[in-house]
Formats: sequence, structure tokens, C-alpha cells
Amino acid sequence: MISQADTNLAVGKGDLELALEHAGRTYDIGETVGSADLLAFGLFDQGNVLIAMGKVDEGFPLLDEAMVAAVSGDLHPRVMGYIYCSMITTCTRLADYKRASEWTDAADRWCGRNSITVFPGLCRVYRAAIMRLRGVWDQAEKEARLAQETVGKVSTSALGEAFYEIGEIRSRVGDTKAAEEAFHQAHQLGRDPNPGLAHLCLRQGDVQGARSMIDRAAANAGWDQLTLGRLLPTQIEIRIAAGDPTGAQEASQALEKIAETYGTTALKAEAASGSGLVAIAQGDLESAISLLRSGIRLWQEVDAPFEGALARLDLGRAYVAIGDRATAALELDAARATFEQLGARPDLLRAERLIEDSVPGDAVVETTRQERTFMFTDICRSTDLMEAMGDEAWEVLLQWHDRRLRSLFAQHSGEEIKHSGDGFFIAFPAPSDAAECAVAVQRALDEHRRTAGFAPQVRIGFHQGKARRRGSDYFGRGVNIAARIGAEGEAGQILASSETLSACGNGYHTSEPRTVRLKGISEPVEIVSVDWH
Repeated sequence: MISQADTNLAVGKGDLELALEHAGRTYDIGETVGSADLLAFGLFDQGNVLIAMGKVDEGFPLLDEAMVAAVSGDLHPRVMGYIYCSMITTCTRLADYKRASEWTDAADRWCGRNSITVFPGLCRVYRAAIMRLRGVWDQAEKEARLAQETVGKVSTSALGEAFYEIGEIRSRVGDTKAAEEAFHQAHQLGRDPNPGLAHLCLRQGDVQGARSMIDRAAANAGWDQLTLGRLLPTQIEIRIAAGDPTGAQEASQALEKIAETYGTTALKAEAASGSGLVAIAQGDLESAISLLRSGIRLWQEVDAPFEGALARLDLGRAYVAIGDRATAALELDAARATFEQLGARPDLLRAERLIEDSVPGDAVVETTRQERTFMFTDICRSTDLMEAMGDEAWEVLLQWHDRRLRSLFAQHSGEEIKHSGDGFFIAFPAPSDAAECAVAVQRALDEHRRTAGFAPQVRIGFHQGKARRRGSDYFGRGVNIAARIGAEGEAGQILASSETLSACGNGYHTSEPRTVRLKGISEPVEIVSVDWH
């Protein structure tokens, strides 16, 4: 393995041409001795070096080929673990979270079939980074803490990365003390605590301290453009806060070049959002609006709700500046709802202050905060049913379904908010109304099956929570939890959050409570299944 060690040493010195030569030698040795492990190492190292050179289109096919060998069982489990962890590391550095998630799923399936765990240390840290991007912060922090337990004193670099990841999460939820402690621990273990610590300093009002940190970290990145790319978005924000739009533009242009070279969606989103921020600072509001809208679309593509909400916040500011108060209200409210859902308290407060200070009351008069019990219903396997029945018969069945459910909603004080074709979104004034209505719906469908021979299978989920009302619609954390609970259900099932059903009294038989992690919800939720028979 001398050639692979030489490859790593050359990469550390920034001599990528020499590193590529050594990686090729590892592959040649593998061919000579017939070693699948060395062939995979050689392929993977060549791919990594090519990507570091900016030759992404040449490098990734080699990485993918090595990963195919890894998850097909052709390699020793330790080699498989090394290649998987290295793949996730590369994808994270590139902000290619889609590819990282796809290979993580493939590795999970392989490990499950072979009863093998290959996610020690650094692997768990990068998995945590992907979870953080997806907005599942509670799960991300647990994964990072598991990484700390796994590596112990074996790998200070992995331990430093784990502390850094925890610092990022704690910072986003507003736990400043815990975030500072985690960043300082990361620093002691040799991990640069930036951009996280610099951003935390900025939030605490220490603009000059934040600038000194981020500028020094960017200068230390040297030849490593991917490390620089992770620092530049924060550098842009800090330079604007320091009253240096020219310096911010220089950082923005550097980020645009990196995004163009490496071409991943998340890097493009960072570049568009950063350029939009600079355009606001320079007073070019139309350009800012165009760039920020592009950034939001790209963040949605990679399923990054927090970053998308930050871009929405800046977009709302741009609309305020051009006098479009109604559109500003829409964007700021959407950002506020996302921050509320994620538990991002500092940015939630920032959004609320912007709305209060920048958007006059007449622009948001239709938005109020209310507590309701939200219910979602959905016909299971509706596409298969439509195919089997034909359009005409399906339409007749759907009309009966809609009429019957609407009558039951009305009987139990339910307000229809949306109708999606094969499902409903309903708001009830109290949990007991929702529970009684859900049971009535399932019993009505069951009765129709016994008397008429058929009725569609419907799943139902409900949850009581606070949400904001705009016109006839609701949005916010309470709605999101109810929708996710509904999506957890199976045909003919009623699911509810335990806290909501407990408010209905003791008149219902339920399953044992179970804790689930709902997509886009930072904390786990305890749910029960209601026996409606």
C-alpha cells in the first residue's frame, strides 16, 4: 500500500499531478497481482485527485466504479468501509448531497444483507452533515454524538469533525453556549471551527472578530478550492455586515468560479444566494430578486429547507426595498414558517422582526396565528385503483368518496382547507372533533364495503398544533406534523400524535405509542394508531 500512502502524502502537499501518478501506480499493482481491493483503491484515489483538480466529469465515474465494486461484495469489508467513507467525504466537500444519499442507501442495503456495520467515526459525521442539510437536526446531532462515542481517542480528526457538526446544529437552534463549547472543542482537536464560529460571532454582534476569523480561514485554505467554497458564503455575509460590499463582491465572484468548476447544485445555490446578497448591498434590487429566486429553486432541488428559508428572507428584504409589500409578506412569512418548523429560533426571531419593521400591517392582515387540530386523509393506491377501474368508474367512485367525507367533516365541525383529488386537508376546532370524525370516516367506508361491495381504503392522520392562517389556508409546524403523521399511515389506519389523542379523553383504544422521525421535523414525535372498529 506504499503507492496509496504516497498518494495521500502528495495530496496533503497540494502536488496533485504527483498524487495522480501514485494513484495510477496503485491501480497497476492491483492489476499485476490480481487484487480487487488495490484496483478499487487505485480507481478511487485517481477519481478523488481528478476532482480536486476540478475535473469532476472525469473523476466521478472512477469513484462510482469503485463504489459499485464496494457494494457488490467484491471487496474486503474494511476496504468497502474505507471507500464508502471516502466517497461520502468527497460528496460532502463537493456539496453533492444527492449522490451521497444514493450511495448511503446502497451501502445500507449491502450492510443489512451482510450484518455488517461500516459507519464508524468520520462516516457518521458526514452522514450527520447530510441530515443537517435535510433539516432533521435532532437526528443529525444524535448521529454526530454516536460518532464521538465510536472514535473515542482513536481519531482526533473525526472527533473534531463531530464537535464541529454539533456546534453548527446548536448554533442554528440558538443554543449559543453549547455551540461555542463545541466549536472550541473542535479547534482543540485540530479542526478549523470556521465558518461556524465566525458566523456565531457575527450573530453576537462581533463583526470585526468574525471578519478576522473568516478571512484568516479563507487565506489558510490555500490550493483547496472546495474548503474555500465552504467558507465564502459566510465571508460574503460578514463583509457586507462590515460595510465592505466590494470585498463581498470579490468573495462572491470567487464562489461563482468554484460553483462553475465543480458544478454541483448546492454550490450553485450558494453562489446564487451569495450574489443576491451582494446585489442587495449594492442597490441592484432587480438582479438580487432574480438571483435569490434562482437560489431558492436550487435549494429546493437539494432539499435544504434552512438554506432556502435564508434566501427567502433576503428575497423578502429585496421586495420591501422596491416597495412590493404584498410579495415581501409572502416570502417573509414562508421563511418564518420554515424557521418555526425547524426550531431555528434566532432566524425565526429575525424573520418576525423583519415582518414587524418592514411590512406594514395591511400587507399581512390576513395572516394570523391559530391553534387547530389538522387532519389529512388520503386514498391508498389511488393510481392503481384508477388503472384497474378505468377513468369513468373511478370518477364515479371519487365523487361518492368526496360527498360522503365532506358530509362527515361538516357534522364534526371540520373546515375543508384543501382537496387534492384523492385526499383532504381539514381543520377542526378541537382534537375530539377530529378523532370522532376520523372514526366516523373509517366506519362509513367499512359499512359501504359490506353493503355495496367496495369502498377505497383511506389512511388518516391528525395532530393539534399552532399554525399561521393566510386567507383560507394554514401553514406552519402544526400542519407539517399532521401531514407527515398522515403519510406514516397504512390503508384503513388512523394515526395521531399521542399528545393530541390524550386531549380527547379515555374513550379510544389505541396501539402502544411509538416514536417516529418525520421528514423535515427536527424532533421525534410519539404517535399512536386508533382502533376505530
